[in-house]
Amino acid sequence: MNTVTLSPKFQIVIPRAIREALRLKAGQKLQMINFEGQIVVVPLRPIKEMRGAFKGMNTHFEREPDRL
Repeated sequence: MNTVTLSPKFQIVIPRAIREALRLKAGQKLQMINFEGQIVVVPLRPIKEMRGAFKGMNTHFEREPDRL
């Protein structure tokens, strides 16, 4: 478990192991979400990285009439 300290300027340093595991880069945008009293940090990825993310997804299912 990694522990961080909030600086007087309300800044934190993301531990190296987490930065490397998530392939975070300096200057990258992160979204902060308050979820049930917890801080969730979600790295924002360029849309180009999403290419092929849904390859092989089943698109054959019954759709609602207003979605045809």
